[in-house]
Amino acid sequence: MSENANKPAETDVYAIHGADPEVLAYAMAKYSRSSLTMKESLAEISAQRAEQFLNTFYFQYGHRSIADLAHIPFAIERLSLLAAIALVDEQRWDGQERSTRYQNFRRSGWFTPDLGPETPRFTAAVEALFVAYDHIGAEMLEALKSAIARPEEMKPEAYERTLKARAFDVARYLLPLATNTSLGQIVNARTLETQVSRLLTSEHAEIRQIAEKLRLAATEPAWNVQHSAARVLCEEIGSVDATCGDRLTEALLRPVKTAPTLVKYATANEYLAASRTELTQAAAELMANQPIDAAPVVDLLDDTESLEVELATSLLYPHCHYSYRQLRSHVAALSDARRSELIGLGTKHRGRHDELLRAFSAGQGFRFDILMDIGGFRDMHRHRRCVQLLQPYTDAHGYEEPTCPGQPTLAEAGLEASYNSAMDAAFAHYRQLRDCGIPEAAQSAQYALPLGTRCRSLFKMDFAEVLYISELRSGVAGHFSYRRIAWEMYKAVEKRHPALAEHFRIEDVNEPIDLLKR
Repeated sequence: MSENANKPAETDVYAIHGADPEVLAYAMAKYSRSSLTMKESLAEISAQRAEQFLNTFYFQYGHRSIADLAHIPFAIERLSLLAAIALVDEQRWDGQERSTRYQNFRRSGWFTPDLGPETPRFTAAVEALFVAYDHIGAEMLEALKSAIARPEEMKPEAYERTLKARAFDVARYLLPLATNTSLGQIVNARTLETQVSRLLTSEHAEIRQIAEKLRLAATEPAWNVQHSAARVLCEEIGSVDATCGDRLTEALLRPVKTAPTLVKYATANEYLAASRTELTQAAAELMANQPIDAAPVVDLLDDTESLEVELATSLLYPHCHYSYRQLRSHVAALSDARRSELIGLGTKHRGRHDELLRAFSAGQGFRFDILMDIGGFRDMHRHRRCVQLLQPYTDAHGYEEPTCPGQPTLAEAGLEASYNSAMDAAFAHYRQLRDCGIPEAAQSAQYALPLGTRCRSLFKMDFAEVLYISELRSGVAGHFSYRRIAWEMYKAVEKRHPALAEHFRIEDVNEPIDLLKR
C-alpha cells in the first residue's frame, strides 16, 4: 500500500479563465450530478453539449439557478439617462455608469423620442437646458474660485479639477433625462433574462429597443479584446505551418457567444404589463384626482398598519404620484374585501415562472418615503440591499435648488434667476409635450425633464442597511443632494429609536466642509 493512501486529500483552489460563460455554468452545475473535478468537466464539455444540457434543465425543468453561474460583461453606450435608470433597476446588478461629477455631459448628445411634429419643440427644450448647463457650470466655477483660494501646496491642475467637480455638482441639475450616457454591467444570465424581459415591457420605445439589443448581444459573437493580437500571432504561425496556424486560429479566434441559450426566449413580461395597467387604473380610481398633500423630504413610516394594508399600498405606490402616507390612509379606509381585490391585482396575471412583483417584498423594518431630485436618486438607486419602488417622472413635485453648506449659493453667484428661468421653461415644455396628443406623449415628454426635478421613491430596508446608507452617503466627499437625504434618514431613526442613534458614525451635513477635499 502506498504511504500516501491514508493521507487526507488537500483542498484544491484555483481560478478559472477562458471558458465560455454557458460552458462554465454547465461545468459548475455538474457538481451536483458528477464526481468530476472542474478541470475534468471543462475538458470534456463542448458548447454544443452545454446548450443541450441547458435546454433540458433550464427551460424544461425550471432549474433557473444554473443561469446564476454564467456571468456576462456588457457595454451599453449612448443611451439616455432615463433609459439608464430603468436598465440598472435590478436588485442583482453590478456595474458602473459615467459620472456627472467628473465629465462634461454637454459633449454626450441626447436621445430624441418620436414626437412627430412636436420634435422641434423637444429639441429646443433640450438645447435650452444644455445652454443653461454650460452657463451655470462655468459661472459657478468662477464663483468657487473667487470664494476659495488655492492652497500653496495644492497643484493648480488639482485645484481646477476639484472645483470643476463641485461646479458640475450644481450644473447637473439642468441635465435633461434625454442626455446620453454610457455604462458597463456584469450580470449573471438569470438577471440578464429578467432584465431583458422587464425592459421589453417598458412604456418607452428607446428602452424596448435597448432590450432587443441586449438579447442580440448575448446571442451573437462577443467582442474579443485579444482579437487583433491573436490574429497577428495566428498569421505569423500560419506562414510557417499552415495546419498549426489553422488550429491556433480555431482555438484563439473562434466566435464566442456569451449566452446563446439562456436568454434566447426572453420576451416582454405579460404579468408585469397587465398588472401595471390595472394597478394604474386602480390607483387613479382610489385617489380620484385629489391634490397631492405636502410631505417631508424623508418620511420614516410607522409600522402600525397590517400587512394587507402595506401590500395594497405598495402595489399602488409606483403607479401614482402620491406619498405613501397619503395613499395608505385611503387604502386603510377600504373594506377588507376591496383591499383583497387590490392585492389580487398583483397576482392575477402571474405566470408559472414569474417572480412576484417587487411590491410584495413587504414586512421590512424601515420604510422611507423619499422626495428628492432625480440626480440624487440616481446615486441612491445604487443601493441594492433594499426594496425600491419608483414613481413615474412628473413636474407635480417641482424642482430642487442646489445648496451646499460652505459653497456659494446660486443667489450669491448671481445665478438664481438664470437657474429658475431654465427650470421653469423646461417644465413648460414638458407640459406642452405631455399634452400634445401623439402616441406615448406622456412617456416621451419625460425626456425633457431635468435632473433637478423632484421624484418620489419608497425605500424598504433593515436596520443594517439604514446605518450603511446613512454613514456612506452623509460623508463629506459625497454630493450635497444625497448627503441631505442620508442625514434626514439618520435623524428620523434617531427620533424613532433614540437608543440606536449612538451606533451611527454620521457626518453632520449642516456643517461647512472643505470644498477642496474629495
